[in-house]
Amino acid sequence: MSSKSRLSVLLISAVLALVGTIAVTGLLTSSRTIGSSGTVRAINVEVYWDIGCTQAVNQVDWGTLEPGDSLNKNLYIKNAGNAALTLNMTYSGWDPLDAGNYITLSWDMEGGTVNPGEVVGAVFTLYVSNSTSGITNFSFDMVIEGTG
Repeated sequence: MSSKSRLSVLLISAVLALVGTIAVTGLLTSSRTIGSSGTVRAINVEVYWDIGCTQAVNQVDWGTLEPGDSLNKNLYIKNAGNAALTLNMTYSGWDPLDAGNYITLSWDMEGGTVNPGEVVGAVFTLYVSNSTSGITNFSFDMVIEGTG
């Protein structure tokens, strides 16, 4: 093989390697991360991070999520009153406003009962839709209420 042919093969190989590197780099930088947090407001109940009820919850940091991610947080709900309460959770105050179209919050205690003095564990699940776009940070308010 002549030196010109070797140089051509080497040049073509270098170009292909560069194109492959650019393609892989493009794939690696296509992810989107979304930072998030939510304030917690409790009505007729108390909300804690621990079952011993020593660390009150005022805000939940959901961390950094990707579209399609789902994240669980374990919290503890205490009925400090003297009557059984039925639990209900709502959320509102989305910032940005359209975040509520792509992000949902659920929990495993909706409609559950907590007796006076009782503490129950609850799992809150935040889900970010695969179709989420244009949102880099979001926040919202969680309202946990006991009625009875």
